[in-house]
Amino acid sequence: MVQLSINGKKVTAEEGEALLKVARREGFVIPTLCYHELLGSSGRCRLCVVEVNDAGKKRVVASCLYPAKENIEVFTDSDEVRLVRRTVLELLLARNPSAELIQHLAKQHGVTEVRYTPDQDKGKCILCNLCVRCCKDIVGVSALGMSGKGPMKKVGPPFDEPSETCIGCGACVVICPTGHIAMEEEKGVRTVWQKKFELAACPKCKRYHLPLFQLEWISKTRNIPVEELMVCEDCR
Repeated sequence: MVQLSINGKKVTAEEGEALLKVARREGFVIPTLCYHELLGSSGRCRLCVVEVNDAGKKRVVASCLYPAKENIEVFTDSDEVRLVRRTVLELLLARNPSAELIQHLAKQHGVTEVRYTPDQDKGKCILCNLCVRCCKDIVGVSALGMSGKGPMKKVGPPFDEPSETCIGCGACVVICPTGHIAMEEEKGVRTVWQKKFELAACPKCKRYHLPLFQLEWISKTRNIPVEELMVCEDCR
């Protein structure tokens, strides 16, 4: 265990533990868009920056990646931190002007003007990579990935075509922080990433619940009879 200070408050943490986790545990508010408790840190959005004083050397770092060390001083709302966060939010707002969450955060941090030409073709995707990591590490199918370089980088299934491995679970929709990923359900059919999935109807209440393809995948990978999975959670 190590001792450090956050905004002047002495705290204890495990050595190497991410400062973001330590600060939040101690009640300090640090915004982030790409961190998730189940997936850990990727350091993509750079919104979670804090200022660290380590033996007299000060620098602004991503708190989701920077490890807790003995006797360091951490500042979550210094002038330098506020400047970096406003700059990051201004860039995000220029890339994703229609993203309500970005608009809210920008307003919250005093960003009222954008000095860059807004993009109109990126939707609400901030390239946080949460959907890709969720699909791979939690769902276990790796149906999504990143393609392109620089300003042309984007997230989606390979070749922008319906993925053969996607099971239609919708986990990517749930974890997306900005609502960029669209999923529709109509007449017993779910559509996500341009792929259509027939929804299973519960044999007891007749309510559509999960894609039949997903239930068959769960049955195969976890050795659970598909007949059991056809019954919705409310009727089990």
